[in-house]
Amino acid sequence: MNTIDRYAVIGAGVQHSRSPQIHSLFAKATDQSLRYDLIDVPPGDFAAAVREFFAGGGRGLNVTVPFKESALALATELTARARRAGAVNTLVRGGITLLGDNTDGAGLVRDLTVNLGCRLRGASVLLLGAGGAARGIIAPLLATGVQRLTIHNRHAERAQQLAGEFADLGPVCVAALDSVNAASEANTARPPGAAFDLIINATSASLQGQLPQVPAHAVGPQTLCYDCAYGKSDTVFVSWARAQGAARAVTGLGMLVEQAAESFYVWRGVRPETAPVLVALQQNIQT
Repeated sequence: MNTIDRYAVIGAGVQHSRSPQIHSLFAKATDQSLRYDLIDVPPGDFAAAVREFFAGGGRGLNVTVPFKESALALATELTARARRAGAVNTLVRGGITLLGDNTDGAGLVRDLTVNLGCRLRGASVLLLGAGGAARGIIAPLLATGVQRLTIHNRHAERAQQLAGEFADLGPVCVAALDSVNAASEANTARPPGAAFDLIINATSASLQGQLPQVPAHAVGPQTLCYDCAYGKSDTVFVSWARAQGAARAVTGLGMLVEQAAESFYVWRGVRPETAPVLVALQQNIQT
């Protein structure tokens, strides 16, 4: 009897994840037979849950917050992009090996450039956050030829460490502490020319319904504000960005679909079309 290949997303608080719907649509469109589940675990149970899943015949996992750096330690082999990121969001069982990959950066860049028509070459980019989500997107962003990538994190030492790790790939720096103001001060005057072309929120603040600390001068009329998180409605960051006069402010639903397509390709060797799936998810959210 043929068994159906099993995949899942694993994380803390993933009950409302759209990943099962996305991968079901991918499987139907590409004529692939698989099952995709949710695994919600507290932080202390992550490693045991991963081992149990693969011991039971599981083929692949998507890893979400807060476990992307923990997944790196569990993998027995790493792709070049996962090794460079220092974080893993995709695990795949291959014989006796457990391969760790990171598809976040590829998904983000594709959503920005293909779906949103954002020109990254020559852009000034502000990255909020220095955790596993941020790690996965720095190298792909630098590879697009951005003018500079500035990292801001509430713990400055983590931002400094991250900037140092990726400095060999391009112009990456850390926001000076005296240039960063609380988001509540956003109505103060912006220094001329200080706004960024693109601001990416890679913190976990949106998952708690909070606004990350943002430089008050960062948003200008040309700025695209991008939240890697998503939900049934705008995140706090997206709503804030629109109130500051950003040119556009969007959630990370497109990134979710695009990184999922990359994971699907890693697992199945088939690259699904993403546009119809993104439209289906957007319609589902609006109804």
